[in-house]
Order: sequence, then C-alpha cells, then structure tokens
Amino acid sequence: MNYELAIVGGGPAGAAAAVYAARKRLKTVMILEEWGGQSGVSSDIQNWIGTPSISGADLADSLKKHALQYEGEFLTILSPVRATGLTPKATSVEITLSKGQPIQASTVLVTTGANRRKLEVPGATQYDQKGLTYCASCDGPLFADKDAAIIGGGNAAFETALQLLAYCKTVTLFNRGESFRADEISVAAALAHPNMHIMKNSEIVSVEGAQFVTGLRWKDVKTNAETLLPVEGIFVEIGLIPNTAWTGLAVEKNTVGQIKIDTRTHQTSHARIWAAGDCTDGLYHQNNIAAGDAVKALEDIYLFLRTKEQGI
Repeated sequence: MNYELAIVGGGPAGAAAAVYAARKRLKTVMILEEWGGQSGVSSDIQNWIGTPSISGADLADSLKKHALQYEGEFLTILSPVRATGLTPKATSVEITLSKGQPIQASTVLVTTGANRRKLEVPGATQYDQKGLTYCASCDGPLFADKDAAIIGGGNAAFETALQLLAYCKTVTLFNRGESFRADEISVAAALAHPNMHIMKNSEIVSVEGAQFVTGLRWKDVKTNAETLLPVEGIFVEIGLIPNTAWTGLAVEKNTVGQIKIDTRTHQTSHARIWAAGDCTDGLYHQNNIAAGDAVKALEDIYLFLRTKEQGI
C-alpha cells in the first residue's frame, strides 16, 4: 500500500505527529518498535507539560492510547516493527522493515530518537533509575537538598550542573581529562557557584549503594589513588547515540550521526524526508521539544503534500 506519510518512531515526537497527521486526514503509517522513547525508563517525569508527575511507563502508555484513538482510515500503526532501511525513489520513499513488505510513502518523518551512552562500570546497571539517571530534566528535582555527581565534561554535563545547582546541596562533576569540551561561558557559570566541585583527570571505578545509590568510587588517573564520594544522585552525561544508522545515505548527518535539518521546517537534505526529536542536530533535546518539533515538521509536510507536490 502507498501512503502519503510514514512516521518512524513511537516517542513523543512520533506520537504527536501521528495524531496531527490523522486529524489532517493524511494517509499515514506509523512504524515503531516501542512506545515512549528514552523516557520510558524514568521513574518520575515532572516536566511533561500539563502533567505535574508521571512515570516513563505511564507516559509511554498515554502516548500509545492517544495515537490509537486515531487508528483507522487515516492512520495505520505497525508495532513492534523496526525500520531497517530508507531509500528515496523518484516520487516516493521506500522503508524496509524487520518483518513484512517494504513501505512506500510520498513523505517520511524520522523520529527514532537516540540512546544515551551508558556508563559501563560495576554497579551502573544495578542502580540505573535507583539514584543513577541519564535525564536531569526528568529526574533532577528528585535530588533537591542532596549531594549529586555528574559524569561528563561537555555542554550537556555543565548544563546539567547549572540546573542541579539550583536545588542540590552539592554538585561534583567528574571529567576524564584536564580540559573540558563545554564552552567557556557554561564552565565559568558553574565554577562560580560555591556548591560546585570539579574532579579533573578522573576515572569512574564503580557505583556504590544499598537499595539506592550511596556513593561513587573514582580514581585519579595521575596518582591512581581511589576515593569514594558519598552521593545520592549520579547524572551521566557522556553523549547520545542517535538511532539513525538505518537511514543509510538517504539524508545528510553530522559527525555523530545526527540528521541535519532546517530548524524552521525540520526538512532534511532530501525533499521528501523530515526529522524531529533527538535523532536530529537540533540544539536542544527534551520530550516537550521533540513533540513540538514533530508538529512543526508535520505542518510543513502537510503543506508539501497539499500544495507543493500538487503544483498549487
């Protein structure tokens, strides 16, 4: 079957686009492995607008329920199915799937998100979501008046530090080298705070805890001395891996694999392909931003299908 639009991904961006597409009566297929995106593992999300507190599982369920309300004549949902390839044709785009026949669509919106690089030391998996987290925007307020640690030295790490300094008792940032990858303004702003501490040339050895995190063990790479820092929260900011390998050479990407977009329209380097959310090279990545960006992309897709493609 030929569709007007194929949406790939089931997080906030994909769900938002699916609802809008169905309401605009675009013949749409939604392809996803699972609902919810990265936040599906969060225990308590407090910045999803309109909902003061919601678990990642409940957010995923609400996205699913909302999209399913529109399943029918204008929205087909294929799940759990993984997109494995993206091939532009003359007047359409073909998506190959992990099972079933390839999908043909006039336009494609990629919303496959990204996975955070995981901390791979003893205890990191055991205490994931038990004091160790990969989302300060989601979980930061849970650690008000507590000692927290941040692992990383880029802009994301220092942006997390500035956020946590507003309510945490102390914030200690661990950086592998002598210098930071973050911009100097962000570094200076964090270092100016009296509750901010920096551990350079540090290597994380293990995450310690009982029922929840109680500390972070680290090593000074110059002296090999190990130290245990008592903390209740550990925020890992060591980078994102965008879920874009499956798109091949269909669209342009930056050096880390994020899809390059026009931030006004979210159109990619290919005229029939758009992208939104954490899989893009957009400056900011959060649930609310992903949903809004996907709606913006959908509006441009609708304009393309109803005017530009028809020569109006």
